[in-house]
Amino acid sequence: MRTRNRPWRVACLFRVPPPAFRVLLAGALIAAGCARPAGESVPVTIPPGATLEAAVDSLAARGIVEHAGLFTLYARLHGLRGSLKTGVYLLAPGSPWSAVVDALERGRGVEARFFVPEGLMLAEVAAAARAQLGVPRDSFLAAARDPELAQGLGLPGDARSVEGYLFPTTYLVPLHIHARDLVRLMTREFAAQWQPEWQARLDSLHLSRHALVTLASIIEAEVRYDPDRPYVSAVYHNRLTRGMRLEADPTVAYAYGRRLRRVWEKNLAIRSPYNTYQHAGLPPGPIGQPGRASLVAALYPAGVPFQYFVAQPDGKHIFSTTYAEHLAAIRAVKRQRTEARAQPVPGR
Repeated sequence: MRTRNRPWRVACLFRVPPPAFRVLLAGALIAAGCARPAGESVPVTIPPGATLEAAVDSLAARGIVEHAGLFTLYARLHGLRGSLKTGVYLLAPGSPWSAVVDALERGRGVEARFFVPEGLMLAEVAAAARAQLGVPRDSFLAAARDPELAQGLGLPGDARSVEGYLFPTTYLVPLHIHARDLVRLMTREFAAQWQPEWQARLDSLHLSRHALVTLASIIEAEVRYDPDRPYVSAVYHNRLTRGMRLEADPTVAYAYGRRLRRVWEKNLAIRSPYNTYQHAGLPPGPIGQPGRASLVAALYPAGVPFQYFVAQPDGKHIFSTTYAEHLAAIRAVKRQRTEARAQPVPGR
């Protein structure tokens, strides 16, 4: 009896209780996943629908992790399961396993910077997306004109696109982002910038949000000198209140579908609902992407009686209340331009 039980007793001496086994396993995984001297970062592509095992194979093939089996176990123990987020990830061989799992879990792939200045028209934003991100222009325009996206923003049914709602700022976006995702990101940024108290202000102005954004886009196109914004806004508010035509040059340029170096008398004859020289009130929709400053100016115009303005060569405006004052301001600006042309060019 004693002889037969001896092997069992010996085995009992080396049996590891489950809690202790888990501790040992965790220690082994941690030791295996500790950072080694990191090499140069390399891109790793996780295709759509990739499983954890397929992703680990890619990581191992690029030298990001050693011991693929152990890393898979480590990743599962840390909650990484199922299909992963699609993307291109910039990872360095020798990175701690915790950092690799965190990147895959959060979908933090390679990011690209996308800069959109204030005042760009929709076609210009599409051109910027193509130049900076490689997003096809036609794909971007198709997404921007998708009625489903416009409906999600609460735009009126006759809105032709999300023009005016692609918030101008600097974005960090995933590499190879799709056009629809980019448009959705930019419109969501507009929604995030919209302040709750602005809605109450709209009610007091008796304007819809779409009308306000349209007005803000015209202000954005007119102003080069920031302090002029609330005064330009006041002129347009005063004209709308009095039933006067806005006669805004940027709306004429928008009717042409491109930027005009200068709006001439002949340009004012173009037939378009966006030509505010021919039609009273606001045009059907925004003519570009207004920034926050222009939105605020449209919401809170200066309390002045101005009804006219004319731009000086330096970009600042002269504001007038009466038409006679406005004509005098026009003559003054013409003199400034004549004198500027008469100045000798430095270096000649």
